[in-house]
Amino acid sequence: MSDQNRLGVFKTYKLYVGGKFPRSESGRVYEVTDSKGQWLANAPKSSRKDARDAVVAARKAFGGWSGATAYNRGQVLYRVAEMLEGRKEQFVREVAASEGLSKSKAAAVVDAAIDRWVWYAGWTDKIGQVAGGANPVAGPFFNLSTPEPTGVVAVLAPQESSFLGLVSVIAPVIATGNTAVVIASADAPLPALSLGEVLATSDVPGGVVNILSGATAELAAPLAAHQDVNAIDLTGADAALAKELEIAAADNLKRVLRPQPVDADDASAAADWLASPGTHRLTAFLETKTVWHPTGALGAAGSSY
Repeated sequence: MSDQNRLGVFKTYKLYVGGKFPRSESGRVYEVTDSKGQWLANAPKSSRKDARDAVVAARKAFGGWSGATAYNRGQVLYRVAEMLEGRKEQFVREVAASEGLSKSKAAAVVDAAIDRWVWYAGWTDKIGQVAGGANPVAGPFFNLSTPEPTGVVAVLAPQESSFLGLVSVIAPVIATGNTAVVIASADAPLPALSLGEVLATSDVPGGVVNILSGATAELAAPLAAHQDVNAIDLTGADAALAKELEIAAADNLKRVLRPQPVDADDASAAADWLASPGTHRLTAFLETKTVWHPTGALGAAGSSY
């Protein structure tokens, strides 16, 4: 049968919460269009209840994920890169349509996003050596500082960079053992929702990453005030919204990562996401645990080790 004689099968985009693909509990959807205003798909418009459900899923997954070895987390992140490599053409199409890029530029963005997963996979068992250490003490004690994950992190993904920026804010959060509730770009959520399909078919446990689409301000407000959210990344918020969310986050002393200039509405935004990410996002949601332990004494001379 020729393509002219068949109906196309439109993709139904859904949320990704707790390792499953629910529709919004409100039943709402909204139209997603390309840079020229042409319809692409209907995306689920998440509600506050969806946001709360995502926090429950993230908290449930936190114990197992934070307790996994750093080496194992690195293997899981690398597996995500493998799965993305196999679905590269799909993401190139979605990024090109969502961001108004040519196919070659969209391919470069997708390649960079895949490489970013590999980058953070390599850091999972090394960040402890950078952020932790043995502290000098004037006494017969060991004094060791080690980084530990903060907990459940709410992440407002960049509005302009629907895929590379998205990966750049998700990967470091889970690489260090946190779990994430992610609010996708409001105008370009399709690559994020498709990423949920990749995560579900890789080795990432359900609930480690939860992806919501819809109005950023509507979803961010309950997450910023949620008592079981430990930190919030305000990358995708404008200045006015970021200020409101920061005030709400202070209620339970959340860690807050403020918006960076990369999200400014200028021509260099995409280029900044392509730059080397460094380690600042890895350390943003880590707590430092310091342990004191006596060195002990050996032998009658009292020598110590």
